[in-house]
Amino acid sequence: MAPRKEVLEVGGREVTVTNPDKVYFPRAGHTKLDLVRYFLAVADGALVGIRGRPMALKRFVDGAESEPFFQKRAPAHRPEWLRVATLTFPSGRAADEVVVDDAAGLAWVANLGCLDLNPHPVRAEDLEHPDELRVDLDPVPGVPWSQVRDVAMVVREALADAGLVGWPKTSGSRGIHVNVRIEPRWTYAQVRRAALALARDVERRAPAIATSKWWKEERHGVFLDYNQNAKDRTVASAYSVRPMPDARVSFPLRWDEVPTVVAEDFTLATVPAIYAQRGDAGAGIDEAAGSLEALLELSARHEAEGLGDAPWPPNYAKQEGEPPRVQPSRRRRADSAYGGRGVDGGPPPEVQAARAAAVAAGDRNAGLPQDWVGTVPTPTGRRRSAVPVIEIARAASKAEVQAGFERWRERHPEAAAHLETADVLTDGMRGRSSLWYRLRVNLTHVPEELRPPQEPLDPDYDPWAGVTAQERAAWDAAMSERRVSRRRAD
Repeated sequence: MAPRKEVLEVGGREVTVTNPDKVYFPRAGHTKLDLVRYFLAVADGALVGIRGRPMALKRFVDGAESEPFFQKRAPAHRPEWLRVATLTFPSGRAADEVVVDDAAGLAWVANLGCLDLNPHPVRAEDLEHPDELRVDLDPVPGVPWSQVRDVAMVVREALADAGLVGWPKTSGSRGIHVNVRIEPRWTYAQVRRAALALARDVERRAPAIATSKWWKEERHGVFLDYNQNAKDRTVASAYSVRPMPDARVSFPLRWDEVPTVVAEDFTLATVPAIYAQRGDAGAGIDEAAGSLEALLELSARHEAEGLGDAPWPPNYAKQEGEPPRVQPSRRRRADSAYGGRGVDGGPPPEVQAARAAAVAAGDRNAGLPQDWVGTVPTPTGRRRSAVPVIEIARAASKAEVQAGFERWRERHPEAAAHLETADVLTDGMRGRSSLWYRLRVNLTHVPEELRPPQEPLDPDYDPWAGVTAQERAAWDAAMSERRVSRRRAD
C-alpha cells in the first residue's frame, strides 16, 4: 500500500503533505501534519520574519529527536511558484536558496521537516546588505532564566541609546533573541562590527551578568553572540518550533512581558490559541528600520581605546586584525604569530578575486572542490581520495569531535589559519542504536609545506567494537532497506 498523502489548499495553491501521520515529537505526540497545520495557523506572524528572504533548510526528516541536516541548495524538485535567490558564501561558492513568500511556501518547507525556520538577514532583492541586526542572548550553563530576561532589558536600553528599536522573542531553547530592523545600507562586516559594539556596551552596563567574550573560559552570565551577524549565519526566526520534547516555540514578546515571561508557556499546542487572542507582537518591525551610525561610531571609539576586532568562529578564514584564535590560557606565542589576512569573513583579497572570477565564468563552486569529498578509482581499481583530506576525530558526540579539532588547531596553528568555512567537515554517522560523529579537514587551501600528516585520531571512537562481521552485514542490509523505504515515504 502506498504511503498516505494529504493535499492542502493554501492561498489558492495545492501543497502535498507526504506521510502526514509520521510522528515528529514522540513525547508530545505531534505529527508532521500537526506541524504543517501549526505553521498555517500562525502564518501571518511567521512570514514577517522570513518573507522574501533566502532560507537555509534545517531538516529533521525523522522528527525532532533525530539529527538534522542543513540543506542550503534549493531542492531540484520544487513547485514552480517557489522562488530562489542566488547567494555567495564567504568561501566564494554560490548556491540557489529557497525564498518563502506566502503561506503555501511555509507549508511546503514544513513538509520537508523544517521545524525551525532559518532565514538570512537579507532580502532577495539585496543580498549583500542586511536589513536585520540579530542579538542572540546565550546563557552559559547554570545561569538562571531570570538573568537572561534581565540582560534582555539592558539590551533594550543600549539599543534605545543608539536610536534603535529591538523586537524580543524567546529563542525556544534557553535564551532570548532581539531582532533589530535596520536600513539596508551596511555590509555584513559592518553589521557584525555594530553587533560587537552593542555586546561590549551591554557588558559595560551590566558586567556582573553579561559578557561579550568569545572564549568559553572567559565567559560568565549571558553571552551576546555577535558572530550570529557574520555572513552565512542564520538564527531561528519567530514562531519556529524547536527540537525540544515539548515542541517549544520561539515566540515574539512585547517588552512589558519580558521581565516575567516563561519560555515553557509557548509550544506547538498552545501558541495558535495565544496568537489568535493577542495577535503578533512582532507586527510593525518592518516599519521600524533604524540606522547603525551610532553603533558604528561606538565601535570606532572602542577601537581607539584598544578594543579592535573579536574572534570569528573557527570555520571562517582567519581575518586581518583578528585576535588570536587560541584560548587565552593556551597561548604560547606572541599575538603577531596568529595573524590572518582574510577580509569581511572571507579569504584574503587575491583569493576572493580569483574565486569571484570563477563564479562569474560559470563555476558556482568558485574553483573549489565539491562540497562533498569523494574518491576516484586508481588504475588498479582501488580508490583513493581526490583531495587532501585528513581525519581528526571520531566520537559519540559533536562536542567531543569539536574538542579534538580544537586540540588539532592548537598543534597546527599555521595550517589552521588557512582553513575556510567548507574545509571543516563534521558528519553524523548512523551507528547501531545512535549517531556517532567524525570530523575531517580538507587541506586544499593549506600550502603543501604546511599540511600536517594524518595523525592518530583524537578521540578515536569505535562504534562497532564487539560486533561480529555477520552482525555488521545484517545491520548494513537493514539500513539499506530503510533508506529505500524513507525515499518512498518522503
